[in-house]
Amino acid sequence: MLPKIPLVAISVLLVAQMSLPVFANNLTATVVSVGDGDTIRVRTGNKTVTVRLACIDAPEMKQNPWGQQSAKRLKQLLPVGQGITLRAIETDKYKRLVAEVFVGNRSINVSMVQEGQAVVYRQYLKGCPQSKDSLLQGENSAKQQRLAFWNQANPVMPWDFRHKAALRATSQAIQPQQQNNCDPSYPDFCLTKNSPDLNCRDISQRRFKVLPPDPHGFDRDGDGIGCER
Repeated sequence: MLPKIPLVAISVLLVAQMSLPVFANNLTATVVSVGDGDTIRVRTGNKTVTVRLACIDAPEMKQNPWGQQSAKRLKQLLPVGQGITLRAIETDKYKRLVAEVFVGNRSINVSMVQEGQAVVYRQYLKGCPQSKDSLLQGENSAKQQRLAFWNQANPVMPWDFRHKAALRATSQAIQPQQQNNCDPSYPDFCLTKNSPDLNCRDISQRRFKVLPPDPHGFDRDGDGIGCER
């Protein structure tokens, strides 16, 4: 069951959304399906398109129960057949349309953040300059009220959850016969022993576990995590 939204949150929601601008020359579309808390499929013109809600990140479906709750709430906000307006921003590397989604003047992206069903994706926040303040204020309010995703002791951000899952998959992919040739200082991935001296810019991994002696000096601050930036 989804938590009830306090009246104070509803008031903040309405005030923020009434001030959102109506954009010209946008795409009109119809909702076909909802994937998770930040991805939908829509019909626009004669095309069916996958849309990634811009500037927000919903919990992963494997982040029980937050991912399921987020997807359920987005389905309530965007039922199949709902007419929407898309403010298109870009096409991402997965060929999804990244966009703000509006029902009337109401930003669904902002609503999901204000209700604690998604978090602000600060890395991409520059793509939503008109909604930036509403997103940040909505997240702060949701945190203070411990709504949905924020109603847990140590929330793991969706991007961190994905990163850790990727590291686990990489680690599991290392074949036993290769392990003897992997540097034990970096257990999350296989870096060949006695490799030439490397810097973080020379490898694709980030935020991985580092054990002494750390021959490449990836863990500059000595906290056991390498290449944090």
